[in-house]
Amino acid sequence: MPIIKTQNIIKTLSSGDKVRVSCTDPGVMQDIPAWCRINGHTVLSTEEIDHEYILIIKVGSD
Repeated sequence: MPIIKTQNIIKTLSSGDKVRVSCTDPGVMQDIPAWCRINGHTVLSTEEIDHEYILIIKVGSD
């Protein structure tokens, strides 16, 4: 579900915008970077704080 929510948010943004993704599913640490590579976006940072996984994504041009 985090990828679908991220995809829906990114659709509303412009190239160069940044979005912060936060969830409790550790799978996002592999899934979202893979999805970003496929879709032309860039993961700027990742971190884990108290079982919360946070990624900052820079929206690329599609």
